[in-house]
Amino acid sequence: MAQDVVVETRSLTKIYRDFWGRKKKTALNALDLKIHKGEIFGLLGPNGSGKTTTIKLLLGLLFPTSGDAFVFGEPAAKVEKNERIGYLPEESYLYRFLNAEETLDFYGRLFDIDAETRRRRSAELIEMVGLGADKKRILKEYSKGMRQRIGLAQALINNPELVILDEPTSGLDPLGTRWMKDLILDLRKQGKTVLMCSHRLDDVQDVCDRIAILYNGDLQTLGKVSSLLEDAARLEVRAKKVRESAELKADLEAVFRKHGGELELVGHPTTTLEDLFLRIVEESKARPGRRYLPPAEEAAGAKKG
Repeated sequence: MAQDVVVETRSLTKIYRDFWGRKKKTALNALDLKIHKGEIFGLLGPNGSGKTTTIKLLLGLLFPTSGDAFVFGEPAAKVEKNERIGYLPEESYLYRFLNAEETLDFYGRLFDIDAETRRRRSAELIEMVGLGADKKRILKEYSKGMRQRIGLAQALINNPELVILDEPTSGLDPLGTRWMKDLILDLRKQGKTVLMCSHRLDDVQDVCDRIAILYNGDLQTLGKVSSLLEDAARLEVRAKKVRESAELKADLEAVFRKHGGELELVGHPTTTLEDLFLRIVEESKARPGRRYLPPAEEAAGAKKG
């Protein structure tokens, strides 16, 4: 296994069987995969495609039917390697009657972290995930988004080299989602390797370097996000300081015809709903009391009605 390979699977297969030993379902079929140090890797697929099975095999929570899985060059079944892994499951099973500080102290003890380091690390993580004002509240009183934040702090308490995130933006509002994506990018800057599963494809597109798509336990595609999303049959041209007009469109059509192409669309680019939402919120923070007023002609029409 190469030095920069953090996770590797070789023909990794998991077959679930019934009580009589008959094959019930092939959850994962001969998966070959490599995840390199310092990259953000997305594992995608619909429900039942094998994502969770893959994670459980990597953590040593399941044993493969055949094939091999390695993490940090060690067999995945070797539980000692989990000391270097942080894991955020889709549903965080945390103790509801502990507060944030007690929760992180508890998980720090599981990793045999000394008391002073636990206190310092817990305080840093609570502030990082934005729960400083709620650190004394018990988790039973937390919203789902807040539980997701403390779950992430729990996953980072041991300062892991590999971080596995299962649906990390689940339960987060658009601001929390943007925060989570920025934090994932920051983990990469720190040299950590991130493996994330998500149904929110826009999140994956924003942060992942490479992705793999599973379907019914089979690997369907694997590669860089930029390469997989590129439409080689089309050419995109952008310009500024120019307005759309019939004359402009006619000129562009002539240029593309000359080069054997065909003009499909002329228009102004659009932003994403997420970007619009975040911009409006930031502008509202900067200008307290601001509110939307309809254009004069709309207001006049409403009065006539």
